[in-house]
Amino acid sequence: QHTVIGVRAGITDDEVRRLTVEALDGWSPPERALLAAVDQLVADHDLDDATWSALAEGRTTEQVMDLVFAVGQYVLVSTALRTFRVPIDDGMPGFPS
Repeated sequence: QHTVIGVRAGITDDEVRRLTVEALDGWSPPERALLAAVDQLVADHDLDDATWSALAEGRTTEQVMDLVFAVGQYVLVSTALRTFRVPIDDGMPGFPS
């Protein structure tokens, strides 16, 4: 479902594929900082100082806060949808494995 929406928003098929692996090869430094921060927020519900510093480089505090709130909201909604067994929309693929 997210792959279709992401492609509509301009994410390439290659970027979608690269998001399914842990390696951050091929991403720019700002993109790597963003992806590492998202991974850390989902796993730990926190950002360590090094991740915060890397993420904040070239971004305002408000932009970093927006990311934290966006990830938190996604985790909240996805937890509810999975817990209540809400199915993926018909005709929509799941995330590639």
